[in-house]
Amino acid sequence: MDAAVHDEAVQQDEMQSTVTRSSPSAGNAATRETSEFDDVARRVSEGYPNNKPIVSSSGKSMSRRRGGALRTARFLLRKVATAGIAVVAVLVALITWDYYNAGPWTRDGRVRVQVASVAPQISGQIKELRIVDNQFVRKGDLLYVIDPFDFEVALLSSKATLKQKAADLNVKELQSERRRRLTDLSASTEEKQIYEGNAIQAKAAVESARQQVAQSEINLQRTEVRSPVNGIVTNLLLREGDYAHQGAISIIDADSYWVDGYFEETKLARLCVGDRAEAKLMGYSAPIIGHIATVTRGVSVSNAAASTQGLPNVDPVYTWVRLAQRVPVRIAIDKVPPGVPLVSGLTATVTIRDGKDGDGENGTVLQRVRAELETSFFGLVGGASAQQGCIPDPS
Repeated sequence: MDAAVHDEAVQQDEMQSTVTRSSPSAGNAATRETSEFDDVARRVSEGYPNNKPIVSSSGKSMSRRRGGALRTARFLLRKVATAGIAVVAVLVALITWDYYNAGPWTRDGRVRVQVASVAPQISGQIKELRIVDNQFVRKGDLLYVIDPFDFEVALLSSKATLKQKAADLNVKELQSERRRRLTDLSASTEEKQIYEGNAIQAKAAVESARQQVAQSEINLQRTEVRSPVNGIVTNLLLREGDYAHQGAISIIDADSYWVDGYFEETKLARLCVGDRAEAKLMGYSAPIIGHIATVTRGVSVSNAAASTQGLPNVDPVYTWVRLAQRVPVRIAIDKVPPGVPLVSGLTATVTIRDGKDGDGENGTVLQRVRAELETSFFGLVGGASAQQGCIPDPS
């Protein structure tokens, strides 16, 4: 019994001694791990002098809080940036849509001009040609000369006939005057009337001869064909020796250039007579400056053309595709930039700027925005309000 109690006491003592020996070892291990961590932190601090060593647990918690706040800020910033990009994209889309669909501009523009067709008023062979193709001529300049020989002969002949008729008139007037002074016994009333009638006929013949002389003189002057306008000779096909005929020379009137802009009917509400216009030709950056002169009041309607038995020929309409009708708008030219040639038929992009009157200049910001919406977006659905006086009534 005593021996068993002694053995248990000995086992307890050995267990306590083992625990006592193991406790300092564990403490030494923890101490070694702490010192090793400090060495690593010190080395990192020495390698990066600008960084502050983080060795305490409170510093680690603050770093974690800062990292969380930074992630939150980045998340919010991404959301705000996404929303801003979306808003900007919507605005750009609306502005682009308004510009291309309702803005007062068109690529369908043409330079136009009046052409004078110079035709000789008499017929004859061209004796002398004074011009070349694409030459600039002024009003009254000589273009070509028709052989004047036949017309000189006609003038001399008509003058000789006039002299003959004038002499005959003189004789018959004297005869009539003598008969008129005689008494009825010397000359009968019938004889007096006959001589008086002969004098009147001779006088009419003289007047006719004078007109023939004037006509011959005019025809002789017309052998010199002159330019009726200031312009440029174009498509010249004449040469010396050709027979002059009607429409032989075409001269572009340099003082009659204008620009036709073919605007869609959805944009007419934004056009006013007198508005400033810019026409930019293809290949030239500087625009031609002008203003709206007139708006065409009628275009051809294909449905009005008569077909079989005189009935109207109505084309089918595809309701899902409805194209806006284009209306010609004449742009009067005010200024042409240096180096930009005016050639009839050139294509141009015509842009209408703000008018000289209206809310666009004198109204508040809200009024201008409202007017812009009414004339752009609402205009495509038939809601644009008409501007009084913009396109005056011809009557």
